[in-house]
Amino acid sequence: MYPQRRRYIAWLVLCGVLAVHIGDEASTHFLDLYNPEMAALLGLPGLQFTFPVWIVLLALAVVGLLILSIWVRRGTFWTVQAGYAFAFLMLANGIAHLSFSIYKHAWMSGARTSPPLIAAALYLWYAFAYRTSESRSK
Repeated sequence: MYPQRRRYIAWLVLCGVLAVHIGDEASTHFLDLYNPEMAALLGLPGLQFTFPVWIVLLALAVVGLLILSIWVRRGTFWTVQAGYAFAFLMLANGIAHLSFSIYKHAWMSGARTSPPLIAAALYLWYAFAYRTSESRSK
């Protein structure tokens, strides 16, 4: 498979897994956990979300990432950095959900879809790293 196609597929896979992860968080009442924690940790009630605002912002983020896939498919130069950033953020998100579940000794919201999120993030990282190392060897 061509590296550019691998990157594009990996990007779309991570977007899909992120959408499923958001659905998992929404169905398990993520905001019931998030809002009190943010208020207690940071003392900033402005970082609290209502469900409609939260779900619309995340849906727009996924749509935006899908729009960016156009440039990933074309192989635009800046998509390498964007791919690494996207992979890193989703890897950190998945690890945070699992770590919090371990800390609380219970499955927390979003933890069930964190392993596929981590796997898809690693696949995207690999797709961009493989492409970068292959282009250097030419």
